[in-house]
Amino acid sequence: MMSKLQESVSDSKSWPFAEAKSLLKSLQGKIPEKGYVLFETGYGPSGLPHIGTFGEVARTSMVRHAFSIISDIPSKLYTFSDDMDALRKVPDNIPNKELISKYLGHPLTSIPDPFGTHESFGHHNNDRLKKFLNKFSFEYKFQSATEYYTSGKFDTALLNILKNYTTIKEIILPTLGAERQLTYSPFLPICKKTNKVLQAPVISTDTEAGTIIYKDEDGKNVETLVTGGNCKLQWKADWAMRWVSLDVNYEMSGKDLIESLKLSGKICRLLGGTSPTGFTYELFLDENGEKISKSKGNGLSVEEWLSYAPQESLSMYMYQKPKTAKRLFFDVIPRSVDDYLSHLEKLTICNHKGTADNPAWHIHQGKPPMPEQRINYNILLNLASVCHTEKKSTLWHFITRYYPTVMPETSPFLDNMVGYAINYYRDFVKPFKKYRKASELEIIALTDLLSSLQKIDKDSDAESIQSCVYKVGKEHFSDDLRNWFKALYEILLGQPNGPRMGSFIALYGIEESISLIEKVINEKEFIV
Repeated sequence: MMSKLQESVSDSKSWPFAEAKSLLKSLQGKIPEKGYVLFETGYGPSGLPHIGTFGEVARTSMVRHAFSIISDIPSKLYTFSDDMDALRKVPDNIPNKELISKYLGHPLTSIPDPFGTHESFGHHNNDRLKKFLNKFSFEYKFQSATEYYTSGKFDTALLNILKNYTTIKEIILPTLGAERQLTYSPFLPICKKTNKVLQAPVISTDTEAGTIIYKDEDGKNVETLVTGGNCKLQWKADWAMRWVSLDVNYEMSGKDLIESLKLSGKICRLLGGTSPTGFTYELFLDENGEKISKSKGNGLSVEEWLSYAPQESLSMYMYQKPKTAKRLFFDVIPRSVDDYLSHLEKLTICNHKGTADNPAWHIHQGKPPMPEQRINYNILLNLASVCHTEKKSTLWHFITRYYPTVMPETSPFLDNMVGYAINYYRDFVKPFKKYRKASELEIIALTDLLSSLQKIDKDSDAESIQSCVYKVGKEHFSDDLRNWFKALYEILLGQPNGPRMGSFIALYGIEESISLIEKVINEKEFIV
């Protein structure tokens, strides 16, 4: 007889389980020859880890966890760094740019570290990646392209590429412009004299010797082995070679790589491999609906997000609708936090019913945290707003008055939330607060609300207060209650949107709310 959790998993329509089931089907339920299922994510270490890196590892980890629930087959997650790639431009956010500019075209792991802390620029960024992933407690194994190429781990696969050299070119050439077709080769030789990664024309290949002859920058023909780190592969061939060499079973990728995915899949099959299972996720958009670009610097960084909200809210954002293009800007943070808190609350009371479809369950890998008093992020924001404060102690005064047993020391998550809300209020609410006067109709409605609040028990809970607010709104704004709540937000809080008023008034205090409304009513003028 199945447990409630097993029933939930069996019935689950969540995308991590859909992906896990698809992967298990592709394996026909069998353990791969290597003894485990391999999940992979890729990383280009020419820059520091970014929010896309987090998203890909977080989403892949969710699928891997779902797979572990439906199958006993062991699995691993490789985070693969393409650190043998050539540096194409000097990043803007590093020191000693003049030093690094001398090494354009060199493999990242052969360029001096501009920060002066590691063996190379590539090693520095790899270390930053590992610290970045460790910060979020991801379970993964780091892999370096430089180590794989130079140690010979890729030699067999590279010789297979050489063997199929002509056919691979036939796959790629139709996708290139006329000029690029003249020089394209899947192999990029590493120049012995300059140590640059060359996009050089290949004159001939020798499968038996395992070599190519290419035209060097000085016009001379040079023969080199394709193995042992003497060459690296062009992107699409490299991706396919990695799938075959490592026997990758699952890898997701962005919408911008759809064509690359198709071409790499063709090369993979040519090499005798099977393309990994995986899905294509949509790209993030900035506040103007434009594609997020590292070079433009538009959008939002992980560090910025974590200044205003807990890590779980970022995971929540990554979980929701991965195949839908979403705006990645500061205004999505409050909703993401409250969505996470809502799902976490449902998870603690659901007794496994619907567990496998609950985002919080996937975010916490099936091990949600112990219950702790949680308050809606928007309510904390508006509490900071109405108090005009940037002090945590001020917000805690109201919290402990409503929840006498809750203290910062015993509720660390809530304490952090208070700090996040104050940061967000300071940077994104306070500068744009704009109160408006009430209309004559709104004054009448506010007077009725004032009278109602004066009559109810001062210890009334949020639901009772909400019913009171709703009843007044129904009497005066029966055509559209949204106008009533919008008026409350704009008149009392100075902003177009706000929290559930019953919860807010309960936390802020009925007496304080009465004083706030009285102040508005006593204004000498109202808008026409």
